[in-house]
Amino acid sequence: MTVAIGVILPTSTPDPEHPILGDVRASARLAEALGLESVWTSDHLIASAPILDSTVTVATAAAVTDRIRVGFNVMLLALRPVAWAAKQIAALQHVSGNRIVLGVGTGNPAHGDIGWRAAGVAFDGRGARTDEALAVLPDLVTGKPATLSDGLEVTLSPGAELPPILVAGNGDRARRRAAAHADGWIVLRPEPGEIPAARAHLRELAERYGRPVPAITVVAPELPTDVTAAADRLAEYAAAGVERVVLAPSGPDWERDYTFAAELVRR
Repeated sequence: MTVAIGVILPTSTPDPEHPILGDVRASARLAEALGLESVWTSDHLIASAPILDSTVTVATAAAVTDRIRVGFNVMLLALRPVAWAAKQIAALQHVSGNRIVLGVGTGNPAHGDIGWRAAGVAFDGRGARTDEALAVLPDLVTGKPATLSDGLEVTLSPGAELPPILVAGNGDRARRRAAAHADGWIVLRPEPGEIPAARAHLRELAERYGRPVPAITVVAPELPTDVTAAADRLAEYAAAGVERVVLAPSGPDWERDYTFAAELVRR
């Protein structure tokens, strides 16, 4: 089994002292030219460091590329009305030629709740609201009649092809949500040895829901700086059953990081 390699676009960073806000157009073009599988962006209204709007970033990356997949890592569905989110996702599918990958999460508590309060949305209960949104999202995106949580029936037009949905989170709740609603599970910085048990849990949950086992995407793994050692590490993830690895920028020099990722693809 081989592992696909994607990269995070330079639109944010966990470190507020060293924000990474690079050229989205140039970085997306370079990632595609280097043969990488996908580019990704984060999503928050207010985070612990400067961050660009995710939907604008995804649209920009899609507009300047032709082949590479463009993903949300991850969209906070509970932060916005699900019908608006579905409208944006469907439009992005149309303008990108069906290259969107929709990662979904509930929000990292490390960023606090100020962005949620600014949006007029309760921070508590976001997991339950995410489940409610995921239940109706496929019909909304594809243009079928959907009943919202308040009982309103709506149909969005034009519909679009439903993108792959990936649910993010390292815990049991996220795996349950992925098994119930998604095509994949996103996990942050696991060791390769942690993957088999998590994969077995996903398989058990998927059987319970009568759905396929979600594929696994690993984000921001700790890799050696030596390319041969890093390739060996990725081989461990692949052997454990990981489908995709998404590498995060190590700093503002994203060109160097993307070139390193491309060398891993060649290895």
